[in-house]
Amino acid sequence: MSGKPIQIADRWVGGSNPTYFIADISANHDGQLSRAKDLIFLAAEAGADAAKFQNFRAPKIVSDFGFRSLGGQMSHQAKWRKSVFEVYQGASIPFEWTPELKRACDSAGIQYFSSPYDFEAVDMLDPLVPAHKIGSGDITWPEMLRYIAGKGKPVLLATGASSIGDVQRAVEIILAINPRLVLMQCNTNYTASLENFQHIHLNVLRTYATMYPDVVLGLSDHTPGHATVLGAVALGARFVEKHFTDDTTREGPDHPFSMTPPTWRDMVDRTRELEDALGSPEKRVAENEKDTVIVQRRCLRAARAIQAGDRLTRAMIDVLRPAAEGSILPYEIDAVIGTAASVDIPAGEALRWTMLRP
Repeated sequence: MSGKPIQIADRWVGGSNPTYFIADISANHDGQLSRAKDLIFLAAEAGADAAKFQNFRAPKIVSDFGFRSLGGQMSHQAKWRKSVFEVYQGASIPFEWTPELKRACDSAGIQYFSSPYDFEAVDMLDPLVPAHKIGSGDITWPEMLRYIAGKGKPVLLATGASSIGDVQRAVEIILAINPRLVLMQCNTNYTASLENFQHIHLNVLRTYATMYPDVVLGLSDHTPGHATVLGAVALGARFVEKHFTDDTTREGPDHPFSMTPPTWRDMVDRTRELEDALGSPEKRVAENEKDTVIVQRRCLRAARAIQAGDRLTRAMIDVLRPAAEGSILPYEIDAVIGTAASVDIPAGEALRWTMLRP
């Protein structure tokens, strides 16, 4: 189970409800509104529940001076041909796109999401989104956490590149204002390297579940493929966010580590299978194995013809399949030895308590 279910528009998510998939189109629109809309429809066809964008404006999210003073671009940004400021400028979505993107999502039958990175973006998005997503980079910004939580809509908080102290501080700030929180494990290395599997630490979800049992768990993931997603769902995550594109070879900051329509569909289909497979925590004979209780289990059978009045010894008993309904099972053999047959029992017949007397 994953926390107390919360409502996202017309969907309940958390608990035993199906996993909710968010296709993060992010900067993969490549500056084209028409392309952004096309990706929305592709995401919907691939099984996404929502398409997500990011509303930032370069001067309000990055310092050109600050990045230039680092003396070189770091992490995944080292491969960018343009400066960090220029890349953010090119990837930003004009506020004017928002109503059109929302209409495209409505037409595709999925929800519209966006991560706001300044206060004006929060206000602009609030009437149009069913929930607000807070990116990992803003987990140490209490002003923004309070502002978004104060809107009263569900909050999705990514926790990449964070210590447990960072997480506790942010969660306490949000929960003091708004109880509808999705806490998402995340690793913010965007290189698509296979080595990143060593750093996603899905078991952190166990820690979150222990610390915040009422909070819905999620995953914001940038590892290749969907092995991480399946592991997270098995550990209780019910929100999954992955980047989405139609071509991972396109030039742009987010394309290389994004999912494509075929891989997204495979991820959703395998997750639905996993959800079915997780089932109930109650151990019992399943509906589809009731026949195998008979054909695979053993029961006590007469090793030879037994006459009424004979007292049974171990040599007179075989333990063989099938276990006929009502027959005596092997764990009761000690209680059978020494009893007397009350009727004639042919060789091979399953023993039943109605055939025996003290």
